[in-house]
Amino acid sequence: MDPAERRSIEGLYGPRSEAWRLNREAMLLLGAGPRALLLQVAHPLIAEGVDQHSDFRADPWRRLQGTLRSYLRIVYGSTPQARDEIRRLNVLHRSIAGPVRDAAARDLGASSYSARDPGLGLWVHATLVDSTLVAADAWLEPLSRDRRARFYDETRPIARAFGIPDALLPPDIEGFERYLADMLSPAGPVHVTSTARALAEVVLHPPLAPIHPLLGLLPARSYDWTFWPSIALLPPGVREEFGIAWTPTRRAVARWLLLGMELWRPLMPPSLRWMPQALAADRRIAPNVARAGIDQRASSATPTLRA
Repeated sequence: MDPAERRSIEGLYGPRSEAWRLNREAMLLLGAGPRALLLQVAHPLIAEGVDQHSDFRADPWRRLQGTLRSYLRIVYGSTPQARDEIRRLNVLHRSIAGPVRDAAARDLGASSYSARDPGLGLWVHATLVDSTLVAADAWLEPLSRDRRARFYDETRPIARAFGIPDALLPPDIEGFERYLADMLSPAGPVHVTSTARALAEVVLHPPLAPIHPLLGLLPARSYDWTFWPSIALLPPGVREEFGIAWTPTRRAVARWLLLGMELWRPLMPPSLRWMPQALAADRRIAPNVARAGIDQRASSATPTLRA
């Protein structure tokens, strides 16, 4: 097979990447997803965009499904599929702009927001990268410094494809960690507004009626404990600004749920443990893997990304 054709089939990341190894774990995404979303809306201007340009409060599941579908298509799709999804999202983001309504958000000195703002795009990108690393460390296995650096390096071409210039994009994992610390510092721009708290209520107590009308009869507080392991992954300062009381009971329940997941995970077959998009990608590239002698789940070689 022609090398260019093989790269097209393997996608922007490919079977040798850390992204393929980590994002296939459904358990990891269940932890990283809510954490990333809460960190995103903790930025006042992003909270404005989510609040004004989506039906998130009425049906957060639709946004969750759409975000997950796009993310996994970029990670596990073929190169044409991934690039098409990036183009689609870039076009969609052009229409997400408007005035800043929340007084606390206006305190940043901004009167308007735009999803195409590279600075806001970098924060969204950073929350996805950091949440994957944090969830992997806590829920799968502690990642070595080299693996963390490889994973971050793999994501940089994707960030550039979303319009984030090199002048803003941290050049390496050390720069990325400094960027996160600056954004989350008391003097940084990430501080929870009343708009963000209202959105967080939907994240933590999502309405179940869109899934099934009978589920809508359940009180929201009767199932919010299922999110506590993910909430445990939030930076303490952000958790406090959201007004999430991190009581001993909640910490204990989060640890108990995580222990259960750790015990069950090795016993579950890949068909249940891994995301369907990852399994489909494995099947798609199987002929290439067989010819090249590659184990897409164990190889530690750093891929050459093609974004």
